[in-house]
Amino acid sequence: MRRAAVSIASNIAEGQGRLSTGEFGQFLGIARGANCELQTQLEIVRRLGMGEAKLLEGAEVVSREIGKMIYAILEKISQRIQRTDR
Repeated sequence: MRRAAVSIASNIAEGQGRLSTGEFGQFLGIARGANCELQTQLEIVRRLGMGEAKLLEGAEVVSREIGKMIYAILEKISQRIQRTDR
């Protein structure tokens, strides 16, 4: 879970450092995938009865919010790419 969480932030940072909007979008997609991986791992932990329920719920809430933020950035990038393709 720690690896997936670090991957989210790392891919966003690496994508931001790239030279094109398209590359940034690719790295945001990777970050989104890592966030989905984290959500899956949290669900597995919950179903196995491991971990503290309150902490798991908090982590899930944060992960969903991060997912919304990544999606919003991807939407903005998509709009920017569409404007430049005209």
